[in-house]
Amino acid sequence: MDISIDSAYCVRYQLQRLFGELLVAVAESLSKPNSVNDAESRLRELEDVQQSQQGDSEAYRRLIEQHQGYVGRIMWRFTRDRQAHEELVQDVFVEAYMSLGSYRAKAPFAHWLSRIATRVGYRYWKQEARHRAMEKLALQKWDQLPEQAEQMDPTEAADLVHELLRQLPPRDRLVLTLRYIEQCDVAETARRIGWTKAMVKVQTMRALKKLQKLYDQSQEELTE
Repeated sequence: MDISIDSAYCVRYQLQRLFGELLVAVAESLSKPNSVNDAESRLRELEDVQQSQQGDSEAYRRLIEQHQGYVGRIMWRFTRDRQAHEELVQDVFVEAYMSLGSYRAKAPFAHWLSRIATRVGYRYWKQEARHRAMEKLALQKWDQLPEQAEQMDPTEAADLVHELLRQLPPRDRLVLTLRYIEQCDVAETARRIGWTKAMVKVQTMRALKKLQKLYDQSQEELTE
């Protein structure tokens, strides 16, 4: 499907209008991995990974302690329910442990974990979508964009963005979360999801158009 430059510009402008300062507020709590930059720390981490691959549970406990905050912030993008969030974090580390044999240390352990976390969260969204009917976002919530966004604290803003994106199918929700909430570039988004860069660009544009359609429908209802 061809997307004209004017169409792409219009959609991007509408997204900026919808979220505006809201995304700025959310940006205060963006997911960032713990810093493991110095050679000694990276070496200790690699040793823990190797020992974990050999069945050392204490070594894996240290890896969990080091990265659970980072994984927790990623999974908070997928659910605001605290019990579900806790279970998702546990699922990530269980899946990571079961997949340790595939880790080759070509990239930082946190990057490898982020891909697993994204897969676990996406699977959760698909399961959630199958078990509930899509709920319409209350019209007054749309009215909060962008007029009240700058007055929101980061938690309130993040909750509203989460509820807004929840109206989209999981596939669209995932790509917008990575591109605009976690501020991943196209290459990082492709790595996290396992798509090509071209697929990320096309899916992002389609998701933005669906979001715009939801907004337009809500405005039509407000004027009726």
